[in-house]
Amino acid sequence: MSEPQHRDAYLEAVLPPDPARDAIRRDLLERGWPDMCVPVALGRLLTQLAMGSVSAIEIGTYAGYSAICIARGLSPGGRLLTLESRREHAELAAQHIEAAGLGHRVEIALGDAAETLAHLRANERRFHLAFVDAHKPSYPRYLDLLLDLMHPGGLMVFDNAFGRDRALDPSATSPTPTALRELHRRLFEDERLVSTLLPMFDGVAIARVRP
Repeated sequence: MSEPQHRDAYLEAVLPPDPARDAIRRDLLERGWPDMCVPVALGRLLTQLAMGSVSAIEIGTYAGYSAICIARGLSPGGRLLTLESRREHAELAAQHIEAAGLGHRVEIALGDAAETLAHLRANERRFHLAFVDAHKPSYPRYLDLLLDLMHPGGLMVFDNAFGRDRALDPSATSPTPTALRELHRRLFEDERLVSTLLPMFDGVAIARVRP
C-alpha cells in the first residue's frame, strides 16, 4: 500500500463519521456528479479555523459540505455567505445545509463570484474567514478582491493550491498551474499577509491578514 493510500485509510478509520458528508456523497453518486467536496479531515480543519468568527465567506459552494463545516464552527449568531455560480449546485447545497440544521447560519449568493465580491467591497462588508474552492485560474483575482473584505487578523484559505501537482511543474503553463504559482507569489510577497503553503491533500494555502 502506498503512503498516501495508507494515510487515507487511517484517517477514514480514526475520524468520526460525518452523516452530512455521507449524505452528500450518496446524493452526488445518484446524480452522477463528481465528488469534489473537501475530505472530512479538511472539513474539520475548516470548523476549527471558523471558531471565534462571526462572519465568513466562501467562494464555491458546490454541494455544501465545506459550508456546513464552516458554519459548524462559527460563534453564536455568526453567518456564512457562500458564493455559487450554478443554480443546480446552489439548490443541492441548500438542501444539505438545511438538513444539517444550519440554514439559519448560511446564505447562498447565486451569481458570478468576482461581481459579488466587488459588490461586497463597495458596501464595505468585512469577514473574519474566507475559504476559496472554485475556479482555479481566478484565484489571484479572488485574492485581490478578498484582501479588501477581510478584518485585520482575518484568515484566507485556498484549497487545491497545488492543482493536482501541476503548479509544482514549471513547464506546466496552462491557466490553472500558472494562476496557482501567481497566487503563491502574491501570498508570500504581500507584506499585509503572513502566509503558508501546506503539503496536505491537494495543497492548502493559508494567509492571515496582519492586524
